[in-house]
Amino acid sequence: MQGAIAKVYMVVAAAILNHPLLFPQENTTFLDQDEELIARMREHEVRLEVEQVRLERELSQLDSKQEETRSEGGYSWYFWSTVSFIIFFIIEMCRMDVSETDIRPAEDEDIFSESGSITVKTMVLDKDILRNFCDKCTYTSAHENGKVREFVEGLADDLLESLRSVCDREADMEVGDFVGIGSMFEFWKVCKPLMCDLLVPFSPPEPYSFHFHLWCSSSSDIPPDMQGCGKIKVTKLGENEDCLCDSANLGTAQLDYTSLTLSHGGPYLGCCSSFPDHTITVWNWENAEPICKQPQAGKDVISLVFNPLNWLQLCALDTTSLTVWNIEKSADHHVLKSSVIELPATDGSFVEKLVHTSHSVSDELPYFGPEMPPSAISGLKGDKAESIVAKLCSKARLTPTAICWTATSELYVGCAQGFLLLVDPESLSVSVLFNPTTTDAIPELRQSKFQGLTLSKNGLITIEKGSVVHCLQIKGTQINIAKTWKLEAPVTTVKFSPDYESLLLASNSGQIYLLSSTQSDKIRKVLDLLSGNFVAAAFLHTNKNICLLRSSGELQLCSRDGICLGSLYLQAEVSSLACCPIAQYAAVGTTSGSVLFIDLNREQQPRLVHQVHLYHIPVDHLVFDQEGQYLLTGGSDTHIFVLDAKPSERFSVIGYTVVPGFVLSLSTQCVRDSGKVKVLALCTGKEGKSHDGSLLTLLTLPARYLAGPDGVDRNGCLSTDIFKVSTYEVSHPLKSCVLGVDDVFAYCHRRKTLQRFQLPQDTDGHSSQQVVQLKAEQEVKGHPLGPASLILSPHQLWLASVGRDGLLRIRETASMERYIELQCHSCRLGGIRSVSFSADSQTLLTAGFQDGSLVCTNLRIKCKDRGKDDKATWYSQFMANSLKNIFNTENPVLIGFPDWGQEPPAGTEKSRDIVVSNEMETLNVTEHNNSYNSLLFTPPSHHTWLESRREMIIKEENEQYSETKKNLRKTIKELSDTIQEMMHENENLPDIEHLEQHEFNLDIEEQKRLEAMVGQEVTKVRNEIEWDIIAKYYLHDVLKRECWDSMKFKGRTLKAFHSKHEVKNYPLKERTEKEVEDLHRVQNMRKLEKAACHVSKTKGLDSESSQKKSSNTASGSEEEQGEEDHKEKSAAVVGSFSAQLGYLNPYIYDQFSLLTTEQRINQIILLQGVIYRIRMAFNTEFEAVHRQKVQELNRVRDRNRKIREIMMELDMNEKLWEPSLTDSEWPERLLTVDDSEIKAEKYFTPEQKKEEQMKKLEEQRRLAAKDDDYRERGLSDMMDGVLEVKKDDILKMEIPPPEFVLTKPEVQWSEEEKNVYKEFEKKTKSLSEEKEKYKKLLETEMKKLMASTRDATEKFDETLTKLFEKVKCEMAIYQEELKITYLVYSVLIEEEMRNRELELKLKLEKTLAYKDEIEEEVKRHEEELELFQETYDSVVAENKVLDKDFRKEFLDVPAHVVDHLYKLYKRRPSLHKEKNRFQKDIMVQVLLKQGQVEVSATDLTADYTDSVLQNRSVVEDLNSTIRMFGAQKIALMVKCKNVHKGICKLEWEHKMMRMQIEDLNNKARSIQEVQLSEEQQDYLHNTDRDSSVSKQVSILEKTIGFQEKTHLRSVQHRIKKIEQLNRQATMKADNAILEQQLSNMQMAVAERKRIYEAIASVENQTANREERYQKIVEKKKLEDTARAQAENLAFLWRELDRLMKKNFPSLDQLKHKT
Repeated sequence: MQGAIAKVYMVVAAAILNHPLLFPQENTTFLDQDEELIARMREHEVRLEVEQVRLERELSQLDSKQEETRSEGGYSWYFWSTVSFIIFFIIEMCRMDVSETDIRPAEDEDIFSESGSITVKTMVLDKDILRNFCDKCTYTSAHENGKVREFVEGLADDLLESLRSVCDREADMEVGDFVGIGSMFEFWKVCKPLMCDLLVPFSPPEPYSFHFHLWCSSSSDIPPDMQGCGKIKVTKLGENEDCLCDSANLGTAQLDYTSLTLSHGGPYLGCCSSFPDHTITVWNWENAEPICKQPQAGKDVISLVFNPLNWLQLCALDTTSLTVWNIEKSADHHVLKSSVIELPATDGSFVEKLVHTSHSVSDELPYFGPEMPPSAISGLKGDKAESIVAKLCSKARLTPTAICWTATSELYVGCAQGFLLLVDPESLSVSVLFNPTTTDAIPELRQSKFQGLTLSKNGLITIEKGSVVHCLQIKGTQINIAKTWKLEAPVTTVKFSPDYESLLLASNSGQIYLLSSTQSDKIRKVLDLLSGNFVAAAFLHTNKNICLLRSSGELQLCSRDGICLGSLYLQAEVSSLACCPIAQYAAVGTTSGSVLFIDLNREQQPRLVHQVHLYHIPVDHLVFDQEGQYLLTGGSDTHIFVLDAKPSERFSVIGYTVVPGFVLSLSTQCVRDSGKVKVLALCTGKEGKSHDGSLLTLLTLPARYLAGPDGVDRNGCLSTDIFKVSTYEVSHPLKSCVLGVDDVFAYCHRRKTLQRFQLPQDTDGHSSQQVVQLKAEQEVKGHPLGPASLILSPHQLWLASVGRDGLLRIRETASMERYIELQCHSCRLGGIRSVSFSADSQTLLTAGFQDGSLVCTNLRIKCKDRGKDDKATWYSQFMANSLKNIFNTENPVLIGFPDWGQEPPAGTEKSRDIVVSNEMETLNVTEHNNSYNSLLFTPPSHHTWLESRREMIIKEENEQYSETKKNLRKTIKELSDTIQEMMHENENLPDIEHLEQHEFNLDIEEQKRLEAMVGQEVTKVRNEIEWDIIAKYYLHDVLKRECWDSMKFKGRTLKAFHSKHEVKNYPLKERTEKEVEDLHRVQNMRKLEKAACHVSKTKGLDSESSQKKSSNTASGSEEEQGEEDHKEKSAAVVGSFSAQLGYLNPYIYDQFSLLTTEQRINQIILLQGVIYRIRMAFNTEFEAVHRQKVQELNRVRDRNRKIREIMMELDMNEKLWEPSLTDSEWPERLLTVDDSEIKAEKYFTPEQKKEEQMKKLEEQRRLAAKDDDYRERGLSDMMDGVLEVKKDDILKMEIPPPEFVLTKPEVQWSEEEKNVYKEFEKKTKSLSEEKEKYKKLLETEMKKLMASTRDATEKFDETLTKLFEKVKCEMAIYQEELKITYLVYSVLIEEEMRNRELELKLKLEKTLAYKDEIEEEVKRHEEELELFQETYDSVVAENKVLDKDFRKEFLDVPAHVVDHLYKLYKRRPSLHKEKNRFQKDIMVQVLLKQGQVEVSATDLTADYTDSVLQNRSVVEDLNSTIRMFGAQKIALMVKCKNVHKGICKLEWEHKMMRMQIEDLNNKARSIQEVQLSEEQQDYLHNTDRDSSVSKQVSILEKTIGFQEKTHLRSVQHRIKKIEQLNRQATMKADNAILEQQLSNMQMAVAERKRIYEAIASVENQTANREERYQKIVEKKKLEDTARAQAENLAFLWRELDRLMKKNFPSLDQLKHKT
């Protein structure tokens, strides 16, 4: 009873201590809300578990006792349990009342208030409901991202499991595992909120699939920004009407398959799909039905191989591992079961599967706590945890590269490291057959990589990484090389024939080799195909062949059946291809900028006949016009070159034009009516940095006579007078475009749309510089994956588009909405690179980017669209007929071309013509070299056609105008010399006649232009520098704000004066509000805890106070000693020196009482506060010492200034020791830049220069005013230059000697002068003594100052040495940080243990779920077994009945016969049905004549299972009927043929006549449109030609006479003008003589004036000298009087002193006398 009451009190006390009212409500941090609550929940959980264990133990004990004893104790337990439950219930109600409203539990009405009444069947888990659930029912913690992620993953897994169960029951939708994307799964985004997107792939069941209906129609009401969205429709295979093919579909892979394999034991196909499903599927390909599949099992699988002896075994090889899949079957049910093969380590050693130590239970606890697996540390669980354990807790293993099944159903495995393994799929054991790292390894196999394996009758065929093939004989673990083959190219694939007689080897370079064991042991090449990706492919216009261009530089000529007719290796990197419509040749563009011309007349031997170098960049675009007049080229350049496409013109370069930007697309259109060729170029603009273009440049060229003298200028640029240029701009950048008849079709990659633009008709009023804006007339959806390129069919009615998605789409140009689509290439390998139409528009040719494939597509036209097909055929025939004549003319010329690099054969007229044309050709600047290889290689420095032409023009101009240039240079030199003389003469002219420098400039406009250009460049550079400075200022402000201004104590260093000691402070930031709040919260909590403990201790001490009073004094002394020991012990167990330093926090927990996570976190906060206090206290002391050093440095600086003044007076040059603060001691100095640190010359703006000049002028005026100090000058004059000198300047005093010392010898001195000299020597001696005394005084003062400086700095060093107690602070800080590290580690370990517990729970749940699945499967198999057992029992019972009644059926038969029959009956294996059928199926031999057997008998034994034996008469009657109807049909066909032939002939004649009429009309119209001048019209209308000629002659004679008279008058006028000029010249000469005389007279006048002024100045100097002499005499007299008075005064003073000493003796004399 008392124990129960004590339990109740303990429960109530625990509830009160845990009550939220005991803690402040303002604590809203995560530690108060999360950690405290979680810790208490964990403690409560532990207590409940302990209580549960105790209750179970008590219940077990109570069960063993009697019922009556159990009932009495039970009532008491029930009573106190009820009381405890009521108390807890009241406490929890109080919690709910005082808890905050923002974390209250959400009700169902709150969660689903927006959705109304929600039931389980009607509820849809949409985005809003899940978001509402997350906001109302979940609480996100700021520091437990792992828990939140686990919650999200668990919730998503539960939702997906529920969805899968619903799908399995109702919709059969296949749902995959989710993929998490976002900050929750990207751990480096620590500053972002917890957000994630869970992507769940799902697909409909077979044979259904998703069909997308996108909103990309321009005619719909969908805005452009919404285009690309749409609906998804579930369709069944075969229901799509737009499908272009009707092939069997054996799979539902969303992208493609990575591996396929066929079984030798049946009609089975194994396949593995790629991302995102990664499904391995086994099919019955005869029935097109899947047998079994395993989703998410084939990731990174590169090869699948069936076991030839057992189709129920399938081996999957991926990039890192090997897996054997066993197909388990039960009746018609098949299941795939996997077995992963554990391969050896990379060194060949076998590694056991590592199991982490935490998986095993140990009685001993490690020093640092339990070791957790990586899955618990990372917080992952499930399959992810297992994968991490497998990666982190295992060694690197071998990488399998090839597999092969053996005759014993084992596996040979070749590895990339050179190992050869043998694997047993049944036991999963692995043995090493070959280890290349051992010393006894076969040398030939040491470097092998085993790229392929296959088993033959003679051994194992292995393929090495190179081109070596080995045949290995393996006996046990012994390997021998039986045979080795060396091939030309590296082999990548090896396969045996079904009869294992022939071995096929293939290489990536296109070679296929065959090894036949029955014929020979040699490997022979059976096929050598060209390999490599296709650059371009095009149809020849003259026949049905195809021209192919590969990336390797190989040009192929193939038939449409795919047969290679011939090839030519160009030995160059190629970039583009185009075929000429008027001759049998192809033009190839190279990456070096050349265009190669290939003759294709000889199909087996294509040859290079010409080349021209146009660019230094790749030729990206080559386009012929439809009539073959021109070849246009373009690239990443602004130049478009126009070449003559006719071989008779030797492919000459006509000229070039410049477009605004790089060329992205080039297309042409021939206008036969006007005889013009239109060229459309898509350009990037002037910047040319983008891959999209918004400028369309349309060039209109004449079909002929473009290469005339008026067509191009001397530099080769096409004249705008000959062709027309129009520029258009579109609103959105385009990727490609093609020119139609009157419109433009373009693809916009940004909008993923195809656009059609209508070109304006009236563009004559627009200039070539004017840009016309175009708007899209129609816009339809484009390719899902761009960019895409476009091409028009030859008859301009069909538009084809191809893109990176691998789709070929064909649509009508009239209506672009409808289109047909065909998947030609894989989007995973880059899609389609190029597309080409045939001449009849019926066939398209597409080349892939990286798949190395070429697809030829034939268009199947429906009956209702047969008219369009007829138009295409008619157009192709029309073009063929129209170009037939020019083809017959040009192609023979092409055939006569010699091979490039070879001279034509001499002696023929044709060759001479070619040579002459080569000599006269000035546009073709390419040179014929002797080496073909050197021709095809164009070095980067090789001149292009344009550069060579310009050089040739310069050379011609130099030769033509050399004399003119020489004369011009001479004239310019003379002019320059003249200007220089004028400038020199100008310098000597007076100011009124002086010219400025700019007035000598001859070309002021050019100077202004250059100045403006320089000013623009300066402004540009200045703006760039200013922006750079602004950016650096911004970066400076950010760094200063983040790393400097935010620091409360900035990092500094204090260095000693006389030692290398230095002390650093602690850089500290201001504590945040959250840190201060956490510290206050923990301290308040500790106050309450200590108060509660103190109260409990006080109550316990009161009960024992009486016993303490009886203690004696001895015990008192023992207690004092115990208290001292306790204090020492408590100081020792603290674990740091912080208490000794006086920084111990009284609220810190005892280290032995930290049991909960909450206490450890609180302890961390308190210890961080202690560390902060220690650092703050040290920094405060550090700042005081730092200020002391600054003051001491100021004092030292003052002393040094005085010492320096003394040294200057003493003429000493000793170097003073002057300490200063370093950058580490004064880090603020680093943020400022002095002018001395800048080495570059300072730039001044004009305003700054003006201000600087004003300052200089002001300084000069100030100095001038200082020099002109009239007071000092007057005083100096008054004292005759000798002033009284201060005592400080006594060392500078000098007594001048008398004048007679310098002018007279000592013998000639008078007595007075001798006395004066003695007085001078006396004064000099006295001054010397004064100087010596003053020097000693200064030296003494200097030594005192130096000693004072030394003492002060040494004293500071002692103070700094005391500051070295920072070592103790460092020790205390490190000790506290070590304790924090241990606490954090313990918290992490506890978190890892929780993660491990959750992981084990999840594994347990999965194991239980798998157990349930196994149990269900076992039940299903048991039910099947019961059905089989029932069938078997019924069959056995029936057999027993038959056995029992057998003898009764043969009663009249002898016994031995019955016994024999009974034995036969017992041996029957249920073959009675087979026997009956065989007895009825009788074989009959029939003799038939030759011709009567209509069954194919290709085999030795014919198969007549599906044959019928008929009477001969029946067949003959049937044949006669067939012959009769055949004859009738033939006659009818002949008749129809004749009628159709006549109709065609009439139609052709009608068309010919109509075309003739049209030609005649055009000729008449052109004649009418010819504009004639008036003279031409008069000439045509005038019949009397002689009279008109005589009239013109008379007019000319009159004109000549008038011109002669005019010439005479002009001559007379010129003579008069010459006479007038001569008179003026004479007068000018006279004026020059007068001017010379005038200058001489002016010089004479000036000389006389100077003489007069000199005479006047001499007279003035004489008068001034006399006046000054009088002043000097007067001054001398005054000085003598003053000197005499001073001597008298001094004598009187001496007499006064003598009399005073005589009359008044001093006390000192009296003392001496005494």
